[in-house]
This record gives sequence, C-alpha cells and structure tokens, in this order.
Amino acid sequence: MMIRALLVLLAGCFCSAGIGNYAFAHEFRPGHMQLIEVDEGATRYHVIWKEPILLNTTVKLDPIFSAECAMSDVAPPKVGNVALIYHWRTDCDLGQSSIEIGGLPFSHTDVLVSLTTLDGEKANYVLRPDAPSLDLREQAAPVMSYFVIGVEHLVFGIDHVLFVIGLFLFIRDPIALIKTITAFTLSHSITLALSVLELVKLDQGPTEAVIALSIFFLARELVQEEHQRSRLTQGRPWVMAFIFGLLHGLGFAGALADIGLPKDDLWLSLLLFNVGIEAGQVAVILVLAVFAWILSRLGWQNFFNKGAAWSMGCLATYWTIDRTFLLF
Repeated sequence: MMIRALLVLLAGCFCSAGIGNYAFAHEFRPGHMQLIEVDEGATRYHVIWKEPILLNTTVKLDPIFSAECAMSDVAPPKVGNVALIYHWRTDCDLGQSSIEIGGLPFSHTDVLVSLTTLDGEKANYVLRPDAPSLDLREQAAPVMSYFVIGVEHLVFGIDHVLFVIGLFLFIRDPIALIKTITAFTLSHSITLALSVLELVKLDQGPTEAVIALSIFFLARELVQEEHQRSRLTQGRPWVMAFIFGLLHGLGFAGALADIGLPKDDLWLSLLLFNVGIEAGQVAVILVLAVFAWILSRLGWQNFFNKGAAWSMGCLATYWTIDRTFLLF
C-alpha cells in the first residue's frame, strides 16, 4: 500500500505541475524585433515585431520605445504559426534610442533584436527577463548568446527534458546510454541542418502533438516488464531515440525558423543553439546520475522509476490530447 500510495502521489504531483505549466512544454520561443533603416521621406525606420504564441496563447510582451519615437501601423497584425506579426514605422532615429520589453521579466523567453542601417551594417542584441532594456548605441551581443538561448530552450522545454529522463531510466548500461544519447544528438543536428537549408518544414501543431506521443510511448515501455517491451526498444533503443530525436529537433528548429533569426547569422546561431541544447542535455544527465546514485543508496530507485514512468505517461497523455484538439 505504501508503494502504491507513493506512486499515485508522484503521478498526481507531476500531473498537477504539468497541467499548470503545460504552456511551457517545448515552448521556449524567443520574440524577434527587426529594426530596418529606410529613410523614405517621413519614414526613417521600419519595425517588424514578432510576438511569440505558445499553444495558441500569446505571451504578452509590449515593446516600449523612447518617448520621441511614435509608432504608426503599416499593416494590420498578422497571425503566423508561432507568432503575432506587427509592422510599424517611425520617423525617429531608433539607432540612437533605447527599447524596453514590457512583461519580459515575468516570462520564460528572450527577445532577439536585429538592427540594419542604411549603409548595410547589422547588429544583433538579446534581451532577457533579467535585462529587459536595451540601449541601441551599445555594442551588440556576442554570438555566444545563441548558445545560452539553446540551454534555456532545453531547460524550459519540459517535454524534451522528460524524454531525456525517460531514456536515462530506460537504459541501465552506461555504454548503451551513451550510444542512445549520441543518436538523439545526431538526429537533432540533422533536423537543424535540414531546417536551415529549408528542405524540411512541418507545421508546429502536428509536430508538437507527435512529440507528446513519443513521451507517452517511452513511458509505456518503462512500465512494461522487459519481455513485454517492443522489439525496437529491447534490441535497438538508439534507433528509437534517433527517430524521435528528429521530431524533437523539428520542434526546436521549426520554432526558431518561424519566429525568424537574423539571416546573416542563421548558420552560426543555429549551430550554437544546437550546441547549447546538447550542453543542457548533458547537464540533465549528470544531475540524473547523481540523483540515481543517491536513490540507490537509500533503496528507493525502483519506486522512483515506476512513479516517474507513470507520471510521464500521465503528462504525455494530457499533452497529446490537448495538442491534438488544438489542430482542429
């Protein structure tokens, strides 16, 4: 009875947390603002603002410009796959002004800002929840900022973290675990490369639904006895990880591609973003290894593994149903 009660409690806690925070599952998407100097009569700058949408819910981020920079609409807002897109114009010199993103300190995302001047010079900046203001006269952000964004994307991408946890719990042999995680990493890299080359592009809605289904599949395999598991996971778990890694990578790459990254830094930013994801993944595995060692010393590892598997299945079921309904 004690074991069953513990499992139910763990599942309930995980499910409650997941339902309360489901919008953040695999949904760390940056906002993107493009400032383009044009100097066309009364118009000095065109502004394109892409405000991210998370599972059909807008993350309310409000750009606040200097008092002398009045914005006027060029066209009505457009609803994209993962963002609300605004087009504005102004007659002030944005390159010598400041910008603040209202609501950013209370969000789980960043805002990318790109500035293009008439002479063709380009500068990129990153606004974060702990630094929501930007003076455009300051030096642009280093390209390593995209590495940090990749780490953050993994940390706040709950469903990706759950899949990594599932792989860790599923595979006991360290060598087999390394092979499986490597396959998962390679599949991410392939997906990101195909996304950059625009050879593969899928709608985010179905992709996110199938990602949730992949977690359900892994959770189901975890609760089965070994002889009842599918041949794919029994004999070649790295194949399963590779296939599902392609889907998870599409979730990452598709979000960034739809939001829009600076074209001149696209290859480098996506590379650093991918490296950041993998660094975060390694950190998660190291933390899990320490946690598993502590649980094994206390004799609680089997109880935790079962509870975690049932909790993953509960969350994945909810996400799969919820994301599928959003497609209609």
